[in-house]
Amino acid sequence: MNPISNCFIECNKNFDDSEIVIIGIPYDGTSSYRPGSRFAPDEIRKASYGLETFSPIQNKDLLDKNICDIGDLELSFGNKLDILKKIEIEIDKIIHQNKKILSIGGEHLITYPIIKSYLKKYPDLFLIHFDAHADLRDDYLGENLSHATVIRRISELIGLNRIFQYGIRSGTKEEFDIIRNNNLLNRDLNKVKNIIGDTPVYITVDLDILDPSVFPGTGTPEPGGISFNSLINKLHILSELNIVGCDVVELAPDYDPSKVSTIVAAKIIRELLIFI
Repeated sequence: MNPISNCFIECNKNFDDSEIVIIGIPYDGTSSYRPGSRFAPDEIRKASYGLETFSPIQNKDLLDKNICDIGDLELSFGNKLDILKKIEIEIDKIIHQNKKILSIGGEHLITYPIIKSYLKKYPDLFLIHFDAHADLRDDYLGENLSHATVIRRISELIGLNRIFQYGIRSGTKEEFDIIRNNNLLNRDLNKVKNIIGDTPVYITVDLDILDPSVFPGTGTPEPGGISFNSLINKLHILSELNIVGCDVVELAPDYDPSKVSTIVAAKIIRELLIFI
């Protein structure tokens, strides 16, 4: 595999030489309010060229990493189960070659097949989940596979005790009962680091964790979110963990004509790429 010509900024190493692989997963088939996150991967790549490769926050440069952007996974508009299986199979292929993966969504349901794939190699995997929404419903409008149920489905694979959530401010009473009963939300990050230790961890970032005043370009904006700096600081605290993969999801670029949301997404991805 070779990098695509319109890759994320300077992420143009050959696949075989790379330590990190970027893949776009343009799926938004269960979006419940405002669809359009399938357009995010390419828009984020374009916006990334408005950034420097150097991160003054980390005092590190993207140029010092071997990263390959292999483009977007080609997905049909057909059967949801077939699409999810195709995502899982593609992630299997990359993990099999001992690469870390940063996936760009798309909606949050893409995390489910990704985690299914990761568990084949890392059966003791932890999940750290940044989001405005709990995503712990058992079903949404009769569908048990949805961006609103993704963390519930993942919990059935890894257990609620291996999930830590941050930024949640929207959900049903049942979801918040699950959160309270299992102490999922906003645990002290340094204590979480001690719990996880060197065990592999996967980070999923739903960008609607950010306040809509910072990030209006999403399918389900939720007032009362955190700032960009707050999110970056939280991610940096986790940078010493054994992060084996991550995803960034739920940018719907067309809802923010200023394109500020898109550049925010690109900068978050730059920071993640530097520290994983």
